[in-house]
Amino acid sequence: MTLNIPDIPYELAIDFGGDRFPVSGSRPRLSWKPPRGAETPGDEYELQIHIDGHPVHSTPAVGHVLVAWPARPLRSAERVRWRVRARAATQASEWSAWHAFESGLLDADWTASWITPADDPRTAQLPPGTRPARTLRATFSTPGAVCARLYATALGVYEAFVNGERAGTTELAPGSTSYDRTLYAQAADVTTSVRPGTNTIEIVLSDGWYRGQVGAFRKPADWGELLAARLELHLERADGTRQIVRTDEQWTSSAGPVTRADLMDGQITDFQASPAEQRPVLVGAVTAPPIDWSPAPPVRRIEDRPVVSLTRLRSGAWVADFGQNASGWLTLTDLGPAGTRTVIDYGEHLDPATGDLTTTHLDCQRPGDPVTVFVQHDEVVSSGATGEVFEPRHTVHGFRYARLERGDAPLDTLSLTMQVVHTDLRPTGTFTCANEDLNRLYDVARWSFRGNAVDVPTDCPTRERIGWTGDYQVFAPTATRLYDIHGFSRKWLRSVRDDQLDDGRIANFSPDGRRIKLRTDQRLDSMTGSAGWGDAIVLVPWLLYETYGDRQALADNWEAMVRWVEWALATARTARHPSRVARSAEPLPHEEYIWDGSFHWGEWCEPKPRAADGSLLEPAQNWMTTDKGEVGTAFLYRSTATLAAVAALLGREDEATRYARLAERIKGAWRTEFLDDTGRTTVDTQASYVRALALGLAPEKLRDAVAARLAALIREAGTHLGTGFLSSADLLPVLADAGHADLAYEVLLQRTSPSWLGMLDRGATTIWEEWDGVDENGDAHESLNHYSKGAVIDFLHTHTLGLRQAEGSVAWERFVVAPVPHPSVGWARGTFDSPRGTIGVEWRMTDDELDLTVDVPPTATATVVFPDGEELTLSPGRSHISTQHAQGVTHVRPAR
Repeated sequence: MTLNIPDIPYELAIDFGGDRFPVSGSRPRLSWKPPRGAETPGDEYELQIHIDGHPVHSTPAVGHVLVAWPARPLRSAERVRWRVRARAATQASEWSAWHAFESGLLDADWTASWITPADDPRTAQLPPGTRPARTLRATFSTPGAVCARLYATALGVYEAFVNGERAGTTELAPGSTSYDRTLYAQAADVTTSVRPGTNTIEIVLSDGWYRGQVGAFRKPADWGELLAARLELHLERADGTRQIVRTDEQWTSSAGPVTRADLMDGQITDFQASPAEQRPVLVGAVTAPPIDWSPAPPVRRIEDRPVVSLTRLRSGAWVADFGQNASGWLTLTDLGPAGTRTVIDYGEHLDPATGDLTTTHLDCQRPGDPVTVFVQHDEVVSSGATGEVFEPRHTVHGFRYARLERGDAPLDTLSLTMQVVHTDLRPTGTFTCANEDLNRLYDVARWSFRGNAVDVPTDCPTRERIGWTGDYQVFAPTATRLYDIHGFSRKWLRSVRDDQLDDGRIANFSPDGRRIKLRTDQRLDSMTGSAGWGDAIVLVPWLLYETYGDRQALADNWEAMVRWVEWALATARTARHPSRVARSAEPLPHEEYIWDGSFHWGEWCEPKPRAADGSLLEPAQNWMTTDKGEVGTAFLYRSTATLAAVAALLGREDEATRYARLAERIKGAWRTEFLDDTGRTTVDTQASYVRALALGLAPEKLRDAVAARLAALIREAGTHLGTGFLSSADLLPVLADAGHADLAYEVLLQRTSPSWLGMLDRGATTIWEEWDGVDENGDAHESLNHYSKGAVIDFLHTHTLGLRQAEGSVAWERFVVAPVPHPSVGWARGTFDSPRGTIGVEWRMTDDELDLTVDVPPTATATVVFPDGEELTLSPGRSHISTQHAQGVTHVRPAR
């Protein structure tokens, strides 16, 4: 573990994404890491900015996190260089290195037309999942260009090419958004692709998220009927003049080799397809929202993985194992002789009896409806051309295994590569320890999140692939310790706001291609507005403020937060669960704050007590009618209390007072309805006690009793957890914080089901949706890549390593180092790249002596809390600490 902090500001950045270079809107915010010697978050800095080569007067800045743009608003396609230096009373640091970015082509300045493939009205009548991609084409002449910028977007998924060379490295552009309100463009430097004379520019366009299939039941997305693309190529010539090539009526469209393309079902490419007739495009056939620039990094091919094993079945098919469940696609470089058809199916699991690929665990069925058979299926027909490669970039799959059929044509292992594809998130955390099981669990949970970070946070990369709000709300705090999710989360939250219903409810998932806000489906409507899911609109922005210091994220989401909480409050006030109506025809006074009269998902995938033969000890409950008022009221309290804190930060004092008062009343109602004087909850589940402790619902005098009952329930379950989606992340922390650290580790290290290590023992390479995702017979159930339960690895950061942000701290200006040792973990080390710089912690326990090393970045302070409760404050720099518990002696040594 090393800490190398420069004497100048470093890691300059803006709060926008981009492909090979950052691209911003008109007012980007600026951030950098403070240099060695910086003292407080309020240190002063000096900024120097050049716009299109012209210097802007140096300007002062206070702080270094998300500093407001200090110059005039940027205009379209301006190039910016900026640098910063620290200012002190008598001296300044040296200037940082220059950071460069460009402003995008702003909406008002687009002159290109929206163009649609000529035959798309006919293609739109085909069933979703069967439609082909189309190629849009134009030629242009130029004497050459010293710089060429291509700006493009689409209603659908697109790729752009100049003279056959692909523009940029972004995959699945323009990304998944709520297309009725938000559409992002991409910029690429194509200077090296443009040549003097005649040039060709092409766009390959397919359904994508805009018009393809959505969700487990493969319903068509309903953003629009026709595909369209919009593109401008800006050329700077050597003589200083400019040329713009744009989509207009001069473009043509035709069929191409991609004869089917669907993000869910897969892609078929026929390289033998005959050249198709070029037909004039349709111009202005669509209506689209204003074009904007994304705060998130792009989706890219992140990693190549070779085949681990290739097995030929009796049927003649091949099964390739890539050793890791992930999102992406297979690249095939040996397509065989001309006419060879290779058929590829993808999945997560092999049949234990036959060794063949099986996906039946991902099939779905609603009562009374036929089964929706799960499909991830690609095909390619070879033309026999040298160097021909199949890479299906108009689809994406969740898989570990691929099943390939190609008749008698041979298959070379070296011709197969898994391309791991997801949002190119910047890693921010590391963790390793003496226990290899925990290291493996950490890696598996990290892979699970990676597989679900495909432009939006999805639930799984296979069956549904939609941005369930509850899943991300649960995992987002853990995700911040793995990757920089700031821009990724801001982008997704915009869709959550875009999809919010008029009555204030938050859609279960966003972007919501089914558009429940406009086209009410009775079933979906009855299941929209769940506690723990809709609360993401409050809890995720608050996390962005706490972690990254993003106050603007609170302002951007304020109205949506209020509408959600007010709907929940009104529902609590006006709707009652039948069990409470049966108890009392008239509501008791506290019931005004009990949120029990509407649908809640509750503890999704909570393990149920079973007999030795596997049968349920209690009958299955009706999910739609079961009383979930305990969980609903708990989250109503949490969101209302958080909203009060947000209001105070935004200077809304009246709202802060009102929501704080309401939060106290909701907490009192929860205690009245669900907690008795002995510390027992009426529902008496592990999850209810976790919430009581984690959310501060239990009064101080009962916290020990609540924790004791939680511990007792775990012991009664054979030291097994009994929690589902909403509470598993908090289970181990509340146990450890309540004095039951040994029990927390027993649960963490449990190997029989339900348990995390039980998944690993049965071959999991990602976290499963069900605790028994693969049963004792080797049969799979439900999704094998659902990351929410992987939030357990946050405990490895906060308790095993012992690194957590101090309560009330913003952007890690204060943090706590409080390792919770256990005999199973003799040492641990890890880092976290905070907004102030890298924090490092390493500890080792030998007999009764704890040796600890802590790296504190500039403008931050650390409090070390030793196992005996003794505290020590550390300033920036490296400190070596040793303590002997038996003697109660602590020695602090400066770094050598």
